Amino acid sequence: MLQILLSVVLLIPGSSTGTPGEIYTSTFSIVAMDTLTGEFGVAVASKVLDVGYIVPWGEPGTGAVATQAQTNAMFGPDGLEILRTGATAEETIESLLGIDPEREVRQIGIVDANGNSASFTGSATMDWAGSITGSGYAIQGNILTGPEVIEDMERAFLSEDGSLGDRLLAALLAGDSAGGDSRGRQSAAMVIYREDGGYQGSSNLLVDIRVADSDDPLGDLQRIYSKWCMWFVFPVYIDAGSPETEYALIIMDDYLASGYVDAQTLNGLAWELAIRQLHPEKAVEIAVMAIEMEPEDSNIMDTVAESYFAMGDFEMAVEWEQKALELDPENVFYNEQLIKFLESLEE
Repeated sequence: MLQILLSVVLLIPGSSTGTPGEIYTSTFSIVAMDTLTGEFGVAVASKVLDVGYIVPWGEPGTGAVATQAQTNAMFGPDGLEILRTGATAEETIESLLGIDPEREVRQIGIVDANGNSASFTGSATMDWAGSITGSGYAIQGNILTGPEVIEDMERAFLSEDGSLGDRLLAALLAGDSAGGDSRGRQSAAMVIYREDGGYQGSSNLLVDIRVADSDDPLGDLQRIYSKWCMWFVFPVYIDAGSPETEYALIIMDDYLASGYVDAQTLNGLAWELAIRQLHPEKAVEIAVMAIEMEPEDSNIMDTVAESYFAMGDFEMAVEWEQKALELDPENVFYNEQLIKFLESLEE
């Protein structure tokens, strides 16, 4: 059974005793781990400028941290350093707070490498404040519109199917719909850490979306996440095996139903399917959708050709590659593609 560990922390402006440079973040956030994929994630929304710049920290194989309220930003890097020693989430929080004289205005959520989760809400928090705990997760909040915020977040996260990112987003949207930060909305972010999960394996950031300042930050986050998954998460998941391959197909279906589709993203999706000869009929369908949106794009024509080739329709592959070459006759790749398709047709 897919075990997802969750720590949700909903935070408030602290007292006036903070040191210079501290930012008050009245925030609802989720720190979570997917123990099957090894991913850690933090998702957060708040009525403060660029909450994603302040709250989330994480590292594959180590854990993740959300530090907020009257924010002590060093809880992020220091927390990860403590987690690297093998300390549990609870032990890490105790270590961080043990040397912090302003602990009662802090809030922090941590999940460790073994999936243990813990959180802390200082006593100098304001209504509405409360918590929900369960197997593998803890939820608390303050200065919320009411207890339904954390209740709905818990329900949405635990009931959502799909990837860690899908579950994090579902929780944020549910919390926002229930009232969220009582001061309003301004920013939101989602960061997911996976070993070599970044673009072309260049980093550990599988997802890194930060909406800094918006009238509808969660709407923007949802829209960008839909496209981000197609461009950057889908290629990682489709080759990773179970459960990620199943997640990839959910990502595809969700994107196609999202209302945010555009020709270039469709083209990228069709290409990824076609070169793997995975669901070739779907690749053709998606590639045709893309060329209908941008009928003079030779790159999309090449994808249509590759998709037909994957389906075994070599005549259509040749026809579409020739169309691409009519627009760009000197393109070396297109010419190589045409040779490949013609050889297959002759065979």
